[in-house]
Amino acid sequence: MSVFMDLNLSFSADRSHLQSLVETAAHLGYSTVAINYVFEPTAKKKQEIPVPKPISELMDQLPIVQGRSRPIKVLNRLTVVMSDSSHFRPNSAEYRRFDLLAVHPTTEKLFHSACMLYDVDIVCISVTEKLPFFFKRAPVNGAVERGVVFELCYSAALRDSTLRRYTIANALSLMETCKGKNVIVSSAAEKALELRGPYDITNLGLLFGLSDADAKEAVSSTCRSVLLHAETRKTASGIIYTMKSCSKQEETPESEPSEAPAAKRPHLAE
Repeated sequence: MSVFMDLNLSFSADRSHLQSLVETAAHLGYSTVAINYVFEPTAKKKQEIPVPKPISELMDQLPIVQGRSRPIKVLNRLTVVMSDSSHFRPNSAEYRRFDLLAVHPTTEKLFHSACMLYDVDIVCISVTEKLPFFFKRAPVNGAVERGVVFELCYSAALRDSTLRRYTIANALSLMETCKGKNVIVSSAAEKALELRGPYDITNLGLLFGLSDADAKEAVSSTCRSVLLHAETRKTASGIIYTMKSCSKQEETPESEPSEAPAAKRPHLAE
């Protein structure tokens, strides 16, 4: 039996609103969901990266997943909306507070950097506007080789016919390049009515240009690969961070070892 995941539920300060989202996801059969905190820096003023709230503060009790005897697993995710390269801070300590790290590049140059350079788990594809660039094979293949996945969100397509056209057009454009590899489909739902079941999303994936197998993997095994990639990334960054701290301590000059005192010679009697 497949384990289904929705790695993008929009964060809401309204506790009851967020609880309704998670309960609906569990009722639809999702075993794992991620609460998404969106961070969109601006040049006008300095903004602080949001701090994820503990799940215990958001919900008194986690709901049981439909068809399973275990409660739903809730993760925290940060999505950085990038319109400039300075908006992403490599090795930032604030990023380590989140289970998943995603970027939403808005230009071709930033998309290339996200695929080839940035240490992230997910690259978000815009669904609310026509992309200002075409997907190129080199960065897309580079992301696939690094284990980074591309995310398509469907909730915008449910709200408006224009957004629906953008969603389908951008999805088909991506599929022409990546051939369905390393793609996940998430909801980005802001309210419970925008959530759809895993098998509905599998059918929707066909509309996005995914095959039957890839569409099912987009809400199951590929999502699991994202979680494994995130664990590896956090472990590696922790090791690098620790090594840097140690190297700084080792940079302090140490006193040169003093020469061993010469052995006393026996006093010769005159």
